[in-house]
Amino acid sequence: MTISGLDGSLTKHVAIIGAGPAGLFAAQHLAEAGVRVSLFDQRPSPARKFLMAGLGGLNLTHSEDLEVFLSRYRPAHAQLLQSVRDFPPSALREWSAGLGQPTFEGSSGKVFPKSFKASPLLRNWLKLLDQQGVTLHANTRWHGFDEAGSLLLQKGDEPIEAQAFDAVLLALGGGSWAKLGSDGAWVSTLRDKQIDVNALLPANCGFEIAFSDHFKDRHKGTPLKKIAVSHGDRRVVGDAMLDASGIEGGVIYALSADLRDTILATGTAQIEIDLKPDVSANKLAAKLARPRGKQSMSNFLRKATGLPAAAIALMREVGPLPIEADELAACIKALPLQLTAPRPLDRAISSAGGISFDEIDEHYMLTKLPGVFVAGEMLDWEAPTGGYLLQAVFATGRSAAHGIKAYFQA
Repeated sequence: MTISGLDGSLTKHVAIIGAGPAGLFAAQHLAEAGVRVSLFDQRPSPARKFLMAGLGGLNLTHSEDLEVFLSRYRPAHAQLLQSVRDFPPSALREWSAGLGQPTFEGSSGKVFPKSFKASPLLRNWLKLLDQQGVTLHANTRWHGFDEAGSLLLQKGDEPIEAQAFDAVLLALGGGSWAKLGSDGAWVSTLRDKQIDVNALLPANCGFEIAFSDHFKDRHKGTPLKKIAVSHGDRRVVGDAMLDASGIEGGVIYALSADLRDTILATGTAQIEIDLKPDVSANKLAAKLARPRGKQSMSNFLRKATGLPAAAIALMREVGPLPIEADELAACIKALPLQLTAPRPLDRAISSAGGISFDEIDEHYMLTKLPGVFVAGEMLDWEAPTGGYLLQAVFATGRSAAHGIKAYFQA
């Protein structure tokens, strides 16, 4: 038996709340299956965070081995990993090429469109969705459900209206960069429906350090190039950025989940910075054992080791510089810094926490709200930068779309 839509037609009508990558990708898959799709977003235009991510080069995914790729996700929920297996990095690259944006691998294995930007890809994508008949309703905010289960939607300053659909996909993102649309306001709405939502926390974020005023004035906005940062048994090589209140950058983001969790558990977290990862402690000690003469310690360090002024000043923030060459070398190779807090959620690249996977079935439908599906960063998972975030967002959007189609066929 064929089940008709709410309006009596044979075409089902789905509302997607949130026009980021998860919502857009689900819309594409549903429209391809002949489903009528209405896409709602509270911002004036879609995919604003996606465009922001592309400003420095749109890192779509990563080229590493799939099992290694999957190991980057935490919590490593089987349903999330299966979605990525079903739509792996190779499929995302094929999709991008199909929209006229072939990809390439950077030296680190990261995958980018050859245009390097998000805007050409998004432009072609929106054109395709328009051709498929997907309707975009911008400046429209979702206020939850009425007693009958209809969506409460508000266009601009107009009165809130209740609208019924055959199914709903929630793809509202996490809680970072609220001005771009993902403000996390949905958390209380779903908790009111007895949905288990773990607190949204900053991920891929910087951290606070209690720098002296002297250091802040002289070295805020200064990069630390080619360093190694360690925490626990993990060590990451790359770059970081110092600012007036702490440290951020790729090497910090890679460790941010562990650092954040340590701070939540104990109040602080310690990192150790190797300021010269390519030079052994013995070689440094040999250079530092040479006579200093009348040089200041800063000049001596700079000439003997090549350390920049900010790195030397950072060493002084920890305490008086050792006099003995081997102790000074040890300080350069393992400079301890105390992190006091993660940066606020709104300043993070992404968020951890979200809807527990225990709240959804195998089709990404909320078991307590039949006909309502979820995808993307609303779910409780996190991953480092490097292409893992977007890959999972696309993959869960696709899985939810397939789940909606299965729901209609049941």
